[in-house]
Amino acid sequence: MRKITEVFLLAESRLLREALIRLLSKKNDIRVVGANAYSPAVHEEIVAKHPQMILLDSNGLSSCIATLISTLRASLRNLRVVMVDMDSDDGTFLRAVRAGVVGYVLKDASALEVAATIRAVAAGEAVCPPSLSMALFRFVAQQMSVAPAVSWGADLKLSRREQQLAELLRERLTNKEIAARLNLSEQTVKNHVHHILRKVGAPNRFTITTVPS
Repeated sequence: MRKITEVFLLAESRLLREALIRLLSKKNDIRVVGANAYSPAVHEEIVAKHPQMILLDSNGLSSCIATLISTLRASLRNLRVVMVDMDSDDGTFLRAVRAGVVGYVLKDASALEVAATIRAVAAGEAVCPPSLSMALFRFVAQQMSVAPAVSWGADLKLSRREQQLAELLRERLTNKEIAARLNLSEQTVKNHVHHILRKVGAPNRFTITTVPS
């Protein structure tokens, strides 16, 4: 008998939530323990349900939801995230991977494919459509081919706030994501990033590898 995977559905569309509930309720090894739209209070609801997996739609891939995923993974050990996307878009897919998504399903996937993705992710695998695999390979290759990485020297005079931002730059977060994480405006983040790169002599944000202690 297969182990039951408990899933929480996080989607703006009530229609999508209800469709996924109908789909997954037919699987004896998958149990939907909760479903809701995005809201400031949804974090507490998800933690209370203690799911092993979150299944969310691509409308949630905003900086706020990326932060929510990070917070939930800190609260729920071994939590895994699967996304159902509407279109095969390289940019959305790569942002999802960066946010912590390890399973990715397109809108034209069958019920069997959605269930298979949930089972595979529950078993510790990462899943994405073959059509998007090349985007992932290209992204990794691009990161390896950028200018030599800049290491921070002990004599760099970074402010405490700049050190915070530098750590988030290492995580490859966008300015919008950093702004949400630190409760700053995007313009303020942009200014900080400019100052950090100038201080360390880095040509771009992708060359930063280590942060001063």
